[in-house]
Amino acid sequence: MPFELFVALRYLLTRRTSALSTIGVAVGVMALVIALALMTGLQGELRDRILGSTAHVYVWVTGGIADYEVEAQKLRGVEGVTGAGPVILGKALVVSDRAEQFITLKGVDPATARQVTDIQRAMLQGGLDALTAAPEQQAPGILLGRELAQQLGVGVGDAVSLITPSGTLSPMGMMTRPRRATVVGIFSLGLFEFDTQYGFVSLEFAKRLLGKDSADMLELRVADIYDAPAVADRITSQLGPKYAADDWADMNASLFSALWLEKMVITITIGLIVLVAALNIIASLIMLVMEKRRDIAILKTMGAVSRRVTTIFMLQGLIIGVVGTVIGATLGYTLSWFLDRYKLIQIPMDVYQVSYVPFVIQPLDFVIVIVSAIVICFLATIYPSRQAAGLDPVQALRFE
Repeated sequence: MPFELFVALRYLLTRRTSALSTIGVAVGVMALVIALALMTGLQGELRDRILGSTAHVYVWVTGGIADYEVEAQKLRGVEGVTGAGPVILGKALVVSDRAEQFITLKGVDPATARQVTDIQRAMLQGGLDALTAAPEQQAPGILLGRELAQQLGVGVGDAVSLITPSGTLSPMGMMTRPRRATVVGIFSLGLFEFDTQYGFVSLEFAKRLLGKDSADMLELRVADIYDAPAVADRITSQLGPKYAADDWADMNASLFSALWLEKMVITITIGLIVLVAALNIIASLIMLVMEKRRDIAILKTMGAVSRRVTTIFMLQGLIIGVVGTVIGATLGYTLSWFLDRYKLIQIPMDVYQVSYVPFVIQPLDFVIVIVSAIVICFLATIYPSRQAAGLDPVQALRFE
């Protein structure tokens, strides 16, 4: 064992403050790993659920979309686009025998909707094809979210009434009339907003309900979600200025900006714990230098140069930092995996859109935390080590 390491270990093993400093570093690193895992997991979960519930790119055409099949075919020819489908949106009041609720009606083409969103995979009962496969004597079909169906007290096969702002002009003014619809499917997209406020109907039924003769927009799915902004720009440049496109990042910019800001604030706040632990290392080493003045003086009189004395005290701080970081990182990783695996932290879904807190550790974040903690602990050793190396052995031994 090198001489400097031997002395550093002897000093560390005989002091309780060394253990306290190690615990401080471990707690700081563990808290930082868990906090980053929490914010990364929450951001990723919301992103995946939003992208599963909605399209990656939205396209509007000036003058309306008269023939959506032709327009969809054009858009599928744009590089990066893997699916395209028309959409009609509108508001409606859905009424059942037990309750009533304002919802967003979304008219889709079942043949293309499965290419754009995860609605088909999210079906708990029924399916998209049921929207257009209803018998003639049966009312048109509608798909409801699981929470919305529970609020209305309906299931597959039950009838509901839909009331929309469009109606028939009469001497008494605009008269609205309810339209009957049959619940042909129940879905769960995982986002509280969609599962409680959305109802899917066929495109033709949506036109009659909302008084429209064309689709409002076209929804696209792209091969790479991070390439969506480039695809949106490509559509405008290739197909002309009458096409306006917007991507999922712009549509949800405020949400992801808030999540990123929150992640940075939490990282900085909890990172202060590591800095406090580093200050504890500085204080511990300064006290050790004061206590070991006689030992340092004897080492110097026996021929130990200042560089070797500096190395002794730097190794002490570095050992505290490495051991504390390894322990903290291991505990943080284990706790994050355990909390995510068993979904122990439940949260209100109507507030956070997800029912539990996911924890996801990204390798880059994990490595940055470990390296940063060790570097901070090493920097904390510089001042005490220089103080020890600059000690005058004559002055230290004068009164011994």
